[in-house]
Amino acid sequence: MGRRTFFSFHNATSTAMVLLLALFFSSTVAGSDPLFSCGPSSPSRAYPFCDRSLPAARRAADLVSRLTVAEKVSQLGDEAAGVPRLSVPPYKWWSEGLHGLAFWGHGMRFNGTVTGVTSFPQVLLTTASFDDGLWFRIGQAIGREARALYNLGQAEGLTIWSPNVNIFRDPRWGRGQETPGEDPAVASKYGVAFVRGIQGSTPAGAPATLQASACCKHATAYDLEDWNGVARYDFDARVTLQDLADTFNPPFQSCVVDGKASCVMCAYTGINGVPACASSDLLTKTFRGAWGLDGYVSSDCDAVAIMHDAQRYVPTPEDTVAVALKAGLDLNCGTYTQEHGMAAIQQGKMTEKDVDKALTNLFAVRMRLGHFDGDPRGNALYGRLGAADVCTADHKNLALEAAQDGIVLLKNDAGILPLDRSAVGSAAVIGHNANDPLVLSGNYFGPACETTTPLEGIQSYVRNVRFLAGCSSAACGYAATGQAAALASSSEYVFLFMGLSQDQEKEGLDRTSLLLPGKQQSLITAVASAARRPVILVLLTGGPVDITFAQSNPKIGAILWAGYPGQAGGLAIARVLFGDHNPSGRLPVTWYPEEFTKVPMTDMRMRADPATGYPGRSYRFYRGNTIYKFGYGLSYSKFSHQLVTGGKNQLAPSTSLLAGLFATTKDTTSYYHVDDIGADGCEQLKFPAEVEVQNHGPMDGKHSVLMFLRWPNETDGRPVSQLIGFRSQHIKAGEKANVRFDVSPCEHFSRAREDGKKVIDRGSHFLMVGKEELQISFEA
Repeated sequence: MGRRTFFSFHNATSTAMVLLLALFFSSTVAGSDPLFSCGPSSPSRAYPFCDRSLPAARRAADLVSRLTVAEKVSQLGDEAAGVPRLSVPPYKWWSEGLHGLAFWGHGMRFNGTVTGVTSFPQVLLTTASFDDGLWFRIGQAIGREARALYNLGQAEGLTIWSPNVNIFRDPRWGRGQETPGEDPAVASKYGVAFVRGIQGSTPAGAPATLQASACCKHATAYDLEDWNGVARYDFDARVTLQDLADTFNPPFQSCVVDGKASCVMCAYTGINGVPACASSDLLTKTFRGAWGLDGYVSSDCDAVAIMHDAQRYVPTPEDTVAVALKAGLDLNCGTYTQEHGMAAIQQGKMTEKDVDKALTNLFAVRMRLGHFDGDPRGNALYGRLGAADVCTADHKNLALEAAQDGIVLLKNDAGILPLDRSAVGSAAVIGHNANDPLVLSGNYFGPACETTTPLEGIQSYVRNVRFLAGCSSAACGYAATGQAAALASSSEYVFLFMGLSQDQEKEGLDRTSLLLPGKQQSLITAVASAARRPVILVLLTGGPVDITFAQSNPKIGAILWAGYPGQAGGLAIARVLFGDHNPSGRLPVTWYPEEFTKVPMTDMRMRADPATGYPGRSYRFYRGNTIYKFGYGLSYSKFSHQLVTGGKNQLAPSTSLLAGLFATTKDTTSYYHVDDIGADGCEQLKFPAEVEVQNHGPMDGKHSVLMFLRWPNETDGRPVSQLIGFRSQHIKAGEKANVRFDVSPCEHFSRAREDGKKVIDRGSHFLMVGKEELQISFEA
């Protein structure tokens, strides 16, 4: 996201400068009353588009039919003009809510009654909780705060361009921090939960009036910023149908089909020679046709202009606008379609009906948001939301819960953690990330209601704390190694807060190395050597880092990954360190060694190719050494698992059911086609699987149970293993709990062929939980 002109400047500035710029641009107008149409005194009140009893699409079509061509074209950009003669107010489509409402975009302002919003952890850390209930509640909170700002007149839009459900394919990707990680099943579950939360959905489905509109981005196969001279603006991703079917597209499909997202955003990149925002196969055939999108399709910012200026896809600006809208694009983030849309119509490149189709989709979403139902403060669901509903105690507690549930304990030699606060007489806190409030937020952040840095978190537990940054920034070109070592040698306990910042990884910037930058490693090693007892290393990063040196150093007793943990990050870290919270986070990405950087980022293949030495990507296909594996994470307690069999827990469908369903399938001798089984058949094939989990102590705590499937072999592109489900459960020390999974063979046992078609292999499949494994025969 982001205008190219803004981010070329942004990339050359510090995060602090970005914050100052955001504050400046958001301070021009104060909030007052919300914008709306169809009020009691509106001259348009008698028109059908003001009739709440009519379907949103019909109301939208009526409004569009009353617009002139010029008025229609003025609606095609993210800043849509008002139509005073119809009492239609202007509208700003671009707002961000990745992990809290953000400065980025034009729709939200933080300069009125509300000056701060809840800042949750960056998405990758939240994902490490493997708790979709938590993800739903975060989305719900962000949606409530957005609606509150709208009611206060501090928002000119309620279309939130979040979540980012791209697959974190390469560990160097600067925006991997924004995503739910490398696994398509996790990304899908995250997208569904977050979308439902932000839009105000209940178990019964989406509400008649959306709390806010969510947009799943950036479709599809987008995961490169600027690597080795290749920029996202003109990168043509060469992706196999197999990888599209089982890796890149599933999160977007789940967003639309299961989450009922009201928007999908197409990416800058080309896909096999066609820009994503010009692909009718993607925007119309897939989003609307196959998945049934009820909403609008937006471009990433300036993506339409880029199709002409950088990608040279078609000859003229008018051709560019026409090919995008005719492919199924409804909205261009930017002004390009507004500038060239009229000429495109006049030149016969596209018709007014092409514009009408796009505008009907756009206005239908605004109808569903209640913007044409009179004063939104009279809405029964959301009308009373206001300043008291922003930065509430519940939301602050939720930010703390999300941070502490996501923190991953990577190393804990000799049980050095948790610490007894009464036994810690003095502590040294060393590191550039120890007392920097901005590093807590990652990117796409707003003004947090409050922040607790790691230093402040430690100080709340230990009275005698001395602090030294050690490095002036994450780049760590110079390290105060001697001072740091002296401080460490004179303190009982040493905490190191190291890692990355947005100067190493962000939108527009990929990493070239997986090592800690500059002199960080030598500083850590020197401090550990000088310390009286093994030190505790806390890493604040988005993407993974190669810390082999710390893994094997006995003077580094414990390592935690804390991502970018949001406003309550410092307190969350301290609560884990001192045992007030038992860590339960698990890594949502593979941590690769530095040698992985030899693999070109532009190689989009997920599957390994042993013949050429290509190692593959993600735990599903990677064949190489790792620093830490996907799903890794320690606890202060010992947990065991057992797959429950027998009795009512019938693992696998019955043979007679399989025979009946497969009697008419067009199968080969080795597999069944999922399309042939059909929706009803797939529903009948579902069966429950139950796992008994025991907490052997010594502490109560949450535990995430991850269930995987593996095939008998890895031929024909089969994954090494595939996550099929996860559940997070709080279990008291010494107690057991049964965790249920609903297994759908069509979804979980299927694999993608080279042509992208889903099939279920005949014969054996293996369910795996921890070291437990159970064979299931899938045969009629």
